[in-house]
Amino acid sequence: MDSATLMLAVGMVAFVGTHLLMSHPWRAAMVRRFGQGGFLGLYSIISLLTFSAAVIAFGKASPSPQLWDGQALVPWVLASLLTLVASALFLASLVGNPALAGSDVSGLSTRLPNGVFKVTRHPMMSAFTLWGVAHILVAPSARTIILAGGVIALAVIGSRGQDAKKVALYGVDWRAWMKRTSFLPNPAAFGHLGFYWVAAVPVWLLLTWLHLKLAVIPAGLWLWLEQY
Repeated sequence: MDSATLMLAVGMVAFVGTHLLMSHPWRAAMVRRFGQGGFLGLYSIISLLTFSAAVIAFGKASPSPQLWDGQALVPWVLASLLTLVASALFLASLVGNPALAGSDVSGLSTRLPNGVFKVTRHPMMSAFTLWGVAHILVAPSARTIILAGGVIALAVIGSRGQDAKKVALYGVDWRAWMKRTSFLPNPAAFGHLGFYWVAAVPVWLLLTWLHLKLAVIPAGLWLWLEQY
């Protein structure tokens, strides 16, 4: 492992570790000490610094060797589909999501899930997970596995942590919500995303275009447009 890859691993461990610690066991003490505003500011600064350090190291780390040919048709098609699904889940997660901080969950035990919550109760975290899987599929090198794998780990562990924290805070309301919703995305319920499939297409096209312009690596449809 080259030094840049090692620094990437250190950066991702720091990012994931501090993120989880500040979100759960350290949160109450930090809020008491710094106040809600101070906590959010410190949380943001630490997260930004650790993730930025990881991204800088990622850029310096070797992109090879790769475990398989990520440029082949099958990985690129799968990754394109996964990132499109991730875009739809992320957009849907921004509306009426009781898992988001500050959301009103009173009476949640009387609500029936609809829309994206028929797919999963953690649409935002599921979007990050699918993003990570897609990137490993097309670039299965050590540096991508570390960076994207860290994002996946944070999303999955963070979702579990959210459930535990919400149960502690809201008890029966969140337990009832958990019984009515799925932790993992249910592909059979993707049709309930409705309008968000339409909204996801231009967002996905923009993000994959930016991927080409900023990372100089074609993604999604832009790969085939570059070839023809």
